[in-house]
Amino acid sequence: MSDTRDELDNLNQIGREILINSRNELCMRFHYLYAPLCAMPFQSGGTISIATDGENIFYNPAFLSERFTRSHMIINRAYLHLILHCMFRHLRKKRGKQALLWDIACDAVVESVLDSLKDPCLAGKYIPAKQAFYDECRRDMRVLTAEGIYRLLLRSNRTEYEFSALNRLFHVDEHDLWDPDRQRADKQDQDWKERAERVLTGIETVRAGQATGGEAVSEQVKAAVRDDMDYHDFLLRFAAPREILSLDADAFDYGFYSYGLRLYGNLPLIEPVETREEKRIDDFIIAIDTSMSTSGETVKLFLACTYAILRTSNIFTRKVNIRIIQCDDQIRSDNIIHDPDELKILMENFKLTGGSATDFRPVFDYINQLRQAGEIANPRGLLYFTDGMGIYPERRPPYQTAFILTEEPPISISMPPWAIRLILELPGLERTARKIRDADRNIMPEEFLLLDNLNEMPEL
Repeated sequence: MSDTRDELDNLNQIGREILINSRNELCMRFHYLYAPLCAMPFQSGGTISIATDGENIFYNPAFLSERFTRSHMIINRAYLHLILHCMFRHLRKKRGKQALLWDIACDAVVESVLDSLKDPCLAGKYIPAKQAFYDECRRDMRVLTAEGIYRLLLRSNRTEYEFSALNRLFHVDEHDLWDPDRQRADKQDQDWKERAERVLTGIETVRAGQATGGEAVSEQVKAAVRDDMDYHDFLLRFAAPREILSLDADAFDYGFYSYGLRLYGNLPLIEPVETREEKRIDDFIIAIDTSMSTSGETVKLFLACTYAILRTSNIFTRKVNIRIIQCDDQIRSDNIIHDPDELKILMENFKLTGGSATDFRPVFDYINQLRQAGEIANPRGLLYFTDGMGIYPERRPPYQTAFILTEEPPISISMPPWAIRLILELPGLERTARKIRDADRNIMPEEFLLLDNLNEMPEL
């Protein structure tokens, strides 16, 4: 019995040393990943080949030994594969998703990063089927993310067999330990988010491109650490205080009011305040990039959400002055909106016009002309719906400007420091649209959205 236990201990020690050697080599090659690579202790996992729960790395020594005898680079890739899952926050985000499709999406994203690092310690066999899948995904997104690939898989017409084949193609580790209890998962997710942010800072400190594999990891980490932004809350940033005719119950003192009635009979000492201050939006501009990289359906969904917020929110005055401008490298159209119904009519007949390269400067020049002509008095802000790739103005405009992007732009895109950047991913827009539609179908009519295509496919 003792001999069996000693043999098992020896096997476990061999597996631990294999992982330690792999970790040391990865730390030497990727200095900016030192903290994440050393964040988790090793635990013998019995029948588990290799896996993580976000706090430990579990391994099967026989599995590691067999893979190591084939090539130590297989272990390196598997080790970094686990770490990237945690850094990209795949474990926490699994909740509520179809397990098989989410597993495929997460593994494919991580493998795409490993394949792009081009480091000798991660060299793997070239597999055409993997590259073909990356190319398919990149036709829909510039930066591959698990959320984007998961959404693509949901809408694909693949059979159950084809999904299983994809799973085998990208499978590296076990995901059965993902999604632990909520309280522990939230704390764990926050820890990994902080580690990922420190990695991002480290990459940017030495400038991506000088760090080995910096660009590939940086783009993914930026997407992973970004928190969801509510579009309604974002619009509040463009509101200014306005005094409106309305009773302000919060500023009214009922004590003095009732005391006057008791003292003088029918004479209150203080009357209710008949005006109150609220944040409102008057003049506003929405610019739409109509270059070839912009989808008409996505723009329509963005406008539909804007319309719904306009109808249900008090942040817009009764009579607004909204300009909806289409532009690629020149102004293509300018629609003036004075009330929500006009926006509804515009959406029902909306068509993108243009298709040339993107130049943001004509919109800013055009707005200056409108201001000089008195057609726009004091714009509260400009929302520019775009993919982020284009020629930016050199000078900061005298109003707030936000560039709304549906996905993280490539790291090579340098936006001006004065620009507000909001990543409003398509799944987030779809969730907002569904939420508004479920609350009031008259505000978000189904004909504005392809909601049938947004429904998730049944469990496989």
